[in-house]
Amino acid sequence: MRILLVEDDQTIADYIAKGLRESGFTVDHAATGDEGKAFALNGEYDAAVFDRMLPGIDGLSIIAEMRGRGLDTPVLILSARQSVDDKVAGLQAGGDDYLTKPFSFAELQARLQALIRRASKTPTSSRLTVGKLELDRFTREVTHAGQPIILHAREYALLEYMMTNAGRVITKTMILEHIWDYSFDPQTNVVEVLVHRLRAKVDKPFGTDIIKTIRGVGYVLGGTKA
Repeated sequence: MRILLVEDDQTIADYIAKGLRESGFTVDHAATGDEGKAFALNGEYDAAVFDRMLPGIDGLSIIAEMRGRGLDTPVLILSARQSVDDKVAGLQAGGDDYLTKPFSFAELQARLQALIRRASKTPTSSRLTVGKLELDRFTREVTHAGQPIILHAREYALLEYMMTNAGRVITKTMILEHIWDYSFDPQTNVVEVLVHRLRAKVDKPFGTDIIKTIRGVGYVLGGTKA
């Protein structure tokens, strides 16, 4: 899952980004309002975290513009302002939830997951199943025929992305944009290495070939769809 974090306090931003990445999320961080607006209006995110007070454009103005353009990305507002009026203003601007500073990372993550869950179109979207392979997006458990599979954060993120798009060919560029930050250097073989590691855990132990290489194009999980 991809998260946009717009926070100008570098210490707080590093704290949140580190925690989310360790939990398997991909995080794009913007430190100014202008940068955050560019990310928000041009990227696709499962959820966003916005500080209210930012250099340049303030967070509420960005959220209001997102809503004015029809973007329904779930937004968690993060702010030191704690009054009822401040919270009402944030929600009226288009925010979906409001968390005050100081905060615990566990609560922030739980609120983000709740926003993502509510934004899902179907009630069963938390569980992905392809053959005997199952993934629960909220408990983050992966099993094959009931047998647990232990994955590192990026391995989990890749498998979740591939299972969400089961049967569709996913290119190396698509994987880089979804699993790594925009600032990541694409001139590496990290995708090939990550796919190899994932195959070693979800295919090799079970004698399956669920992750297939489409030579010169990319990868597909399961059979391809027309």
